[in-house]
Amino acid sequence: MNKELIAALDALEKERDIKKENMLQAITGALVSAYEKYYDAKNVDVKIDPQTGDITMLQTKEVIEDGDPYMDPVLEISLSAAKEEYPDAKVGDVLGFNLSANDYSRIATFNAKSIITQSVREEERNIIYRQFSSRKDDIITGIVQRKNNSGWSINLGKADALLPEKEIVPTERLRPNLRLKVYVVNVENANKGAKITVSRTHPNLVKRLFEEEVTEIREGVVEIKSIAREAGSRTKLAVWASDPDIDPVGTCVGPRGARVGAVVDELNGEKMDIIKYSEDPAEFVAAALSPADVVHVLIQSGTKNCRVVVPDDQLSLAIGKEGQNARLAARLTGYKIDIKPESAEDALDFDTEPPQPEIDEIDEINEENLLEEPEGAGQEESETETPEDAALSEQPE
Repeated sequence: MNKELIAALDALEKERDIKKENMLQAITGALVSAYEKYYDAKNVDVKIDPQTGDITMLQTKEVIEDGDPYMDPVLEISLSAAKEEYPDAKVGDVLGFNLSANDYSRIATFNAKSIITQSVREEERNIIYRQFSSRKDDIITGIVQRKNNSGWSINLGKADALLPEKEIVPTERLRPNLRLKVYVVNVENANKGAKITVSRTHPNLVKRLFEEEVTEIREGVVEIKSIAREAGSRTKLAVWASDPDIDPVGTCVGPRGARVGAVVDELNGEKMDIIKYSEDPAEFVAAALSPADVVHVLIQSGTKNCRVVVPDDQLSLAIGKEGQNARLAARLTGYKIDIKPESAEDALDFDTEPPQPEIDEIDEINEENLLEEPEGAGQEESETETPEDAALSEQPE
């Protein structure tokens, strides 16, 4: 039986990656719990040989004088009884005494078996949690299972994930057995196992897909600086290369558009605008409004406000359908963009200096400064007595 136990633990470690050492600890804890519960015992220690499976059970007791009327048989043992196992025993010693495995009742054995089974399940849940927590903020391929009240269940192999309704691309039609890539948003270690939440709308899904397709991104030669996405419709990416000889846009597009095409296919035709990142805000904003041409970009110093002047025939293209192009460009750059046609009289009438406080605001600031004047300020002159004041004060009434 002991050999079968060790063989079973070896199989668990090999097939399910459950460490033998952890299971032996769980089993010894279960045996101690069962024995102490059903035999009202204390100070029980169990050891299992990891090679042979032999079980050693000891119960520690304190040696007391023979005939002590207050002896607690659970925690204490008489000197004469102790000498049967330890001939050199003396009063006050704390010694371990062997317990026979036959002392278990059927109930105790069943209890131990239940705890062992529970420990196996808990260890399996912990393994799954560790595996998927390391995949957080990454993409993984799953198979659509079924729809529930919260969204869709996605099978990831050893665990199921939830794809909430808000994380589903509106234009996508999911169905059972459909394979798709999802972005792991969160992993929690819940009572019933790992609770995994995934997304198809997260901007980082696009980033991870490009990392899979573009070797230069994985190696860090090309970097995705920012992403703005409206899932199912359009995404804008700003890319930058650490090597000036590398074209970051062309690298991401790939030969004949193969690299960007693979990402677009995975996202069911979502449009991709790949632009070159620039540390010059004016250049960056102009590029972000692609495919529209830009005449001027006026940046307000010290703010995130700018005005963009475009040719009259490019105005609708710069704004985009329902304002999408301008909206994505604003998210990508972090600037509030005001687009004007070139023919507008006030097109270039844009104050590039940061706004100054109004006169009323200046008065309020000065008033606050007066209110915050330190105590005693302005009182020095009134509190100092002049010679004339002293002479007047000395005159008799």
